[in-house]
Amino acid sequence: MTATTETQRRLRTEIPGPASRALQERRAEVVAAGVSSVLPVYITSAEGGLLTDVDGNVLIDFGSGIAVTNVGHAAPAVVDRVREQAGRFTHTCFMVTPYEGYVEVCEALDKLTPGTHEKRSVLFNSGAEAVENAVKIARAATGRQAVVVFDHAYHGRTNLTMALTAKSIPYKHGFGPFAPEVYRVPGSYPYRDGLSGPEAARIAIDRIEKQIGGDQVAAVVLEPVQGEGGFIEPAPGFLPALSRWCTENGVVFVADEVQTGFCRTGEWFASTHEDVVPDLIATAKGIAGGLPLAAVTGRAELLDAVGPGGLGGTYGGNPIACAAALGSIEVMRQENLAASAKRIENAVLPRLRALAEETGVIGDVRGRGAMLAAEFVKPGTTEPDADLTKRIAQSCHQAGVVVLTCGTYGNVVRLLPPLSLSTELLDEGLTVLEHAVRTEAAK
Repeated sequence: MTATTETQRRLRTEIPGPASRALQERRAEVVAAGVSSVLPVYITSAEGGLLTDVDGNVLIDFGSGIAVTNVGHAAPAVVDRVREQAGRFTHTCFMVTPYEGYVEVCEALDKLTPGTHEKRSVLFNSGAEAVENAVKIARAATGRQAVVVFDHAYHGRTNLTMALTAKSIPYKHGFGPFAPEVYRVPGSYPYRDGLSGPEAARIAIDRIEKQIGGDQVAAVVLEPVQGEGGFIEPAPGFLPALSRWCTENGVVFVADEVQTGFCRTGEWFASTHEDVVPDLIATAKGIAGGLPLAAVTGRAELLDAVGPGGLGGTYGGNPIACAAALGSIEVMRQENLAASAKRIENAVLPRLRALAEETGVIGDVRGRGAMLAAEFVKPGTTEPDADLTKRIAQSCHQAGVVVLTCGTYGNVVRLLPPLSLSTELLDEGLTVLEHAVRTEAAK
């Protein structure tokens, strides 16, 4: 395989370098302006937690392609399975002539996802597709139409999932009208609402019952830890209370674990942190080591309520993506990447909390496993400081560490390193981040 042989961060040019800038000029002539990039350095190879660009710079990756390369870049078990499968066949369409890899992935999902009930799965290409199909399944199974989502949610970029997503710019602005029968209620944002989980759940449930009616709701869709909305970890008790209400009212409880799934939060799935068993769970991102694959897994009676031909897609469960998923799951099991995520959490959170105490510009430090965040505010207030957040991210990028920002207010730096990242690279990347925060906060 083609991959960097580097073992540490190295800067040969400024970031981005001349070769990347030349490619950026070519890009401007042919790529739609609506497609943006966090850091316009053009990558030629990657391995583990390092990226090598066209100028020979080697960067530490704290983004994992937005929580995709959980097993690290170019993991041998993934690459070997992909190469072997590509040599046999690349596509037949499972809806035309099926193949074993699709079945094997569904068998793995049956065992790995929460709950011991009888399950079924269907495979797709992206997280948005998975969420959209979970809604389709819930509507078909319940005969109801209303879908409940939450403040700060992100669920995708299709028409329906844009309706489910909370933030307007850049995800929704100018793209309407959106799908109907979508209702938004308050979630749980402990740093900003000060509520316990049960209190926040009561407010959400009261809104649902008064403004929609429980008997009209097909599904409640939520992220166990909100992603693009700011890595918001709900207060304990919020998810269980909503899950119980759904069960009592015949509502399908859909967990969008597209970003939280596959060991990212220190468990195979974030729902299990509070022993919540979703009726349907949508997965993607970390499932296949970088190849496009997604799934909806859940109660057999729900998925089987959809008639033959009602679910599927030309590329859903592509054989090469399925091979990559099987290799990725093998790595997660053999290397116990759930425990590795906890190792990352234990290393990062104390340093971020100390940095918050030292600088006074971090209002909240939160997250689980290797899904961690710092929310930046103006000193002595809870007012979001998006400008400082942007400068910190840019400083990290110029020093060769890829970090991402997020949040409804644009004031959160999120850390999503590969779960296999070495302790040495993790420490080096955190040192760069700490320096960036101290420097920019002092300006």
